Amino acid sequence: MSDPVARDATRLAVLGSPIAHSKSPALHRAAYERLGLDWTYDAVELGRGELAEFVASRDETWRGVSLTMPLKQDVLPLLDEVDELAVLTGAANTVRFADGARLGFNTDVGGIVRALGEAGLERVRTGVLIGGGATAASALVAMAQLGATNVHLLLRRPEAAEPIIALGRRLGLAIVASPLAELARLDDAELVVSTVPGGTELDVAASEALMRRATLLDVAYSPWPTPLAAQWLAAGGTVVHGHGMLLHQALLQVRIFVAGDPFAALPDEAAVLDVMRRSL
Repeated sequence: MSDPVARDATRLAVLGSPIAHSKSPALHRAAYERLGLDWTYDAVELGRGELAEFVASRDETWRGVSLTMPLKQDVLPLLDEVDELAVLTGAANTVRFADGARLGFNTDVGGIVRALGEAGLERVRTGVLIGGGATAASALVAMAQLGATNVHLLLRRPEAAEPIIALGRRLGLAIVASPLAELARLDDAELVVSTVPGGTELDVAASEALMRRATLLDVAYSPWPTPLAAQWLAAGGTVVHGHGMLLHQALLQVRIFVAGDPFAALPDEAAVLDVMRRSL
């Protein structure tokens, strides 16, 4: 791989395939400029079979990387340490290179919690989760952190639900899996989180009662509105844009890259968050 960046630069990147659409470079560049850091952050097209060699070949100019699916799961065996959330969800979306070690973090959980909190939803009793991948695992942990005790999991293939159900049980949740068609009948929830890819047609309309009562967080943000978000908006329901999760998980990544700690607030963090939000 050619390397046109100066050898004394501090380098970061988001990895994945496809990656050209990623908004991470704009978010991170805005943050580092506001912080007065002359760091580079690029998008690197990288397939699953290329990840191990890429991580192993980074030199001292590299501070870390962000990861998209499916690399969030593939990276785990390559790491020296992982935080509790990455262990719990089986996915790390952030790697910090520090003193020769590779440290893995999951900021998706915090991104979901912070995005919902910003929208005024800080407590949940019952939730509905659509999808069963790594982002769904993060959403389930976020629901538990918000106080959920019951979660209804909706999948095209409910027989594939066991990993998420097992996670729900570890979190102390009462969780049941059903086909997507059940969305038309559910009405008792404060929160619905959809983790299916943007543009996906669910081929089912949510019940009017659910759309009136529950906040929808659709983690997809392109194209927007998603078919499900369009339903919710047409019904006059409350929708949290996928940009919210993207923004807040990126802020936590910036904390990690700057200070090595997702809980360490940045200098003048409100201003940093503002420039990141305006970069979207």
